[in-house]
Amino acid sequence: MILQMSKVVSYPVSESEIIACTRVQKKNPTSKQPKAVICKLSSKLKRDNLLGAILLYNRGNPKNKLNTKLLGYGDKESPVYVSEHLTPANKSLHAATRIAAKEKNYKFIWVRNGKIFIRKEENAPAQIVTSMDTLKGLK
Repeated sequence: MILQMSKVVSYPVSESEIIACTRVQKKNPTSKQPKAVICKLSSKLKRDNLLGAILLYNRGNPKNKLNTKLLGYGDKESPVYVSEHLTPANKSLHAATRIAAKEKNYKFIWVRNGKIFIRKEENAPAQIVTSMDTLKGLK
């Protein structure tokens, strides 16, 4: 799956650069969504570059974003979401950050190296969200 994804987004990843891949248990076992796949690559740089290539691919192909059909999994086009793996605590904080950002009109939220960042406008400085207290202090 990772090798095919790297071909689709034109960022080469070799089999030797994939350290490990595994599926993780779903938060809600009754969900029809497939289990998430966690992959560890040989370096953070390789991981970040692959994530960046996927982002660029999706921006460049808004009508045909990364999906299961492109990866060769059936004829149905289901979206494929790719992101950094977060701890359960950071996953909850990221969800709360997205909600707070929407309420307070923040334009940008992203995760880099397990840290959650938020920015109100393009030229505004980025803030690191470390806790729920950080969200309470947003204007």
